[in-house]
Amino acid sequence: MEGTRSLFEEYPDGFRYEPGFLSVDEETALAAAIGQIEFSTFEMRGVAARRRVAFFGRAYDRTSAVQPIPDFLLPLRRRAAAWSGIDDAAFVMALVNEYPPGAPIGWHRDAPQYDVIAGISLISPCRMMFRPYVSPGARATAGRRSATHAIDLDPRSAYLLAGAARSGYEHHIPPVAAFRYSVTFRSAHR
Repeated sequence: MEGTRSLFEEYPDGFRYEPGFLSVDEETALAAAIGQIEFSTFEMRGVAARRRVAFFGRAYDRTSAVQPIPDFLLPLRRRAAAWSGIDDAAFVMALVNEYPPGAPIGWHRDAPQYDVIAGISLISPCRMMFRPYVSPGARATAGRRSATHAIDLDPRSAYLLAGAARSGYEHHIPPVAAFRYSVTFRSAHR
């Protein structure tokens, strides 16, 4: 993918994108450190995802044991927080995703106990798509839903989901063409 492309004129309110958030050297060092962590299979509703994950900080369900955010991610968390306009300690969770070729993330809206989400894309590009969120009770009458916004996330870029982009939309990543990592920081809902 050459440069950032969007399928639509605008992004959802509260979405922000920063190409070149990291330098090539920063990405190389971060990917090497990530390559040393232990990943596990991610299951959603009893189905194993094709991507693997490593959670740090606060867990989704508050009952799982999670390791503290590793030291090598703390400078990235500070930088993402400054760019997001929040205190770095507000990012209570770090999720590192490892995507082999062909791995997607299905349509979802992040867990309600989290608020601002900042993500950093590494190694290869992917597309992020958005569609308006429809509550489970209203889906039967909503008809077929399709993406209303999409952006190509370049390697070394950062994105922010806040406001309507966070709560009024769900997003997904179609199957990736090449191996990639992403680091996602989440703040606790206030």
